[in-house]
Amino acid sequence: MVPNALIPNISKSQYFSDQWVKTNVVPYYSDVKIRYLLVGNEILTNPDTGTWFNLVPAMRRIKISLTRHNIRKIKVGTPSAINVLESSFPPSNGTFRPDISGTVIKPMLQFLNRTKSFFFIDFYPFFAWSENAHNISLDYALFNAQNVTYTDPGTNLTYTNLFDQMFDAVVFAMKRLGYPGIRVFIAETGWPNGGDFEQLGANIYNSATYNRNVVKKLTTIPAIGTPAQPGVVIPAFIFSLYNENQKPGPGTERQFGLYYPNGTEVFEIDLSGKTPLSGYKKPLPLPTNNEPYKGKLWCIVAKEANRSAVKDALAWACSQGNTTCDEIQPGKGCYKPVSLFWHASYAFSSYWAEFKKIGGVCSFNGLATTTVKDPSFGQCKFPSVTL
Repeated sequence: MVPNALIPNISKSQYFSDQWVKTNVVPYYSDVKIRYLLVGNEILTNPDTGTWFNLVPAMRRIKISLTRHNIRKIKVGTPSAINVLESSFPPSNGTFRPDISGTVIKPMLQFLNRTKSFFFIDFYPFFAWSENAHNISLDYALFNAQNVTYTDPGTNLTYTNLFDQMFDAVVFAMKRLGYPGIRVFIAETGWPNGGDFEQLGANIYNSATYNRNVVKKLTTIPAIGTPAQPGVVIPAFIFSLYNENQKPGPGTERQFGLYYPNGTEVFEIDLSGKTPLSGYKKPLPLPTNNEPYKGKLWCIVAKEANRSAVKDALAWACSQGNTTCDEIQPGKGCYKPVSLFWHASYAFSSYWAEFKKIGGVCSFNGLATTTVKDPSFGQCKFPSVTL
């Protein structure tokens, strides 16, 4: 993968592109089965910082560089998040966002079509379901729905799972721009095995169910495909191999793995698809958070958080509000015990309680976690958030 930061330079300089391929691909190509070279990651997700319109030119230059080194089997693409679509429901209404449709996506599709590459897409039924759980069945998102279907009024195609709906929305969006024949490659898909208390459905049971079912679907021979593309083989990568325990953001960001960082498995899974669903022997822990949590939550310092980083986060939290850290000043009710963990946990809880209504989160770049256990002590009362 070409790092995002290098895209502008590569787009403007064939020499820079040639050197990058010479350094990062050529020395390894004879020994490593390199099949895909992706330029950047989810470039079109965030507001443009000057990279959007450099993306396709960079892809073209990388392809030229590979050809110059007589490397012709590597497909060049770029992974996009599902939010490159303005509309994905119903699937037949799939449409790319107007700010990128004509200026970035169409030239990209022209390149992918000419080079017989794939449209790489990251999508997660977990997020689509969790953001709209009152309207979407969990079983439908997990490939487990027995009696839940959706019929697209525009095509009369009937869907039995959320994965197929999302996939076909991408297919119809490309068709709308005149490119119905480009294959779709799932660059990332998965389901978190854990998360914060307020993150609905993030648990080992659902993660195992989704990942096992998606592997079963994608490895079935002959290929199943989707309602809009029956029988089509869908190549895919599962996200992710390991729990990324030091990754910032909400709890789910650190818990998408098939394995823990120490190498032990989170749950049994056979990526070849040869093990039937009934063939897994270890029972899965039953889910406890498939329904929204109702009650109070506090935001405290996470275990093993870096002390220096916590100190900086404490200072930042205290700088955000006029009274956020009043109670941990000398002589106030929460000053003692005098410890970094205690003071930072109070500050994190106070910040979250004060700013959650305008988008504040309990994260602090992965240094914080939510708890249902009230950390208040004696006269010191920690602010809380009520869900």
